[in-house]
Amino acid sequence: MTAELKSTSQGQTMVLTISNPEHRNAVGPEIYAAAVEALSVAESSKEIRCVILTGEGAHFCAGGNLQRLMSNRQKAPEVQAQSIDGINSWIEAIHTFPKPVIAAVEGAAAGAGFALALACDLVVAAEDAVFLMAYANVALSPDAGSSWSLARTMPRQLATELLMCGERIGARRLHEMGVVNRVAARGQALTEALALAEKLNARAPNVLASIKELTHDAAQATLSQHLVSERDHFVRNLHHPNAGIGIEAFLNKKTPRYE
Repeated sequence: MTAELKSTSQGQTMVLTISNPEHRNAVGPEIYAAAVEALSVAESSKEIRCVILTGEGAHFCAGGNLQRLMSNRQKAPEVQAQSIDGINSWIEAIHTFPKPVIAAVEGAAAGAGFALALACDLVVAAEDAVFLMAYANVALSPDAGSSWSLARTMPRQLATELLMCGERIGARRLHEMGVVNRVAARGQALTEALALAEKLNARAPNVLASIKELTHDAAQATLSQHLVSERDHFVRNLHHPNAGIGIEAFLNKKTPRYE
């Protein structure tokens, strides 16, 4: 069965499903390209306000296909470099995508699968989901921004342990650390993610885009730079039609319907 990225819509939410169940949803160049294209389509669609990334069947994503990596050892180094550039484009596309992206994780999220979950804005994981950075277990160093993400979401010592030891960490432990937003019953991660998406879909899209940009840029900005950026976003959003809708609805005790 050929690996593919399936795209479906549920209301205002696009669900992207990594489909390669025979290999625990391992990913490769064909999926990288499809994901970047899907996010581009979702960005230009006024009907889509949120995206969920999940895996088909029992697992979220096992990362890279080791058989493909072994084959690439016999090829020029540029072949693997181009492949990594492909998943890097996917990671960057998630970060720059102006709408919320939610990871719905069942089973294992390993290697690049863990990196993909970390790249998302929110993570919903089944209570028995496990996450691991398996690179060092096969004498490889991390890719797909995993070391970047881990170093910014947890203490350096723990990030180093996860990357060097390649040991599993559970959804509840990551929830306690604030890396996983919500823990769902087994088999219910997508359902919980869809419910979360519905809450986000009811909010002003321009404001969610501002919040995503501000939180992503905060680590690289000084306080003075960030205060200016917050000011500019606030003023721009105040003069957006949605602010009038929201403020008027609040004052009149009504439910807003944002553009």
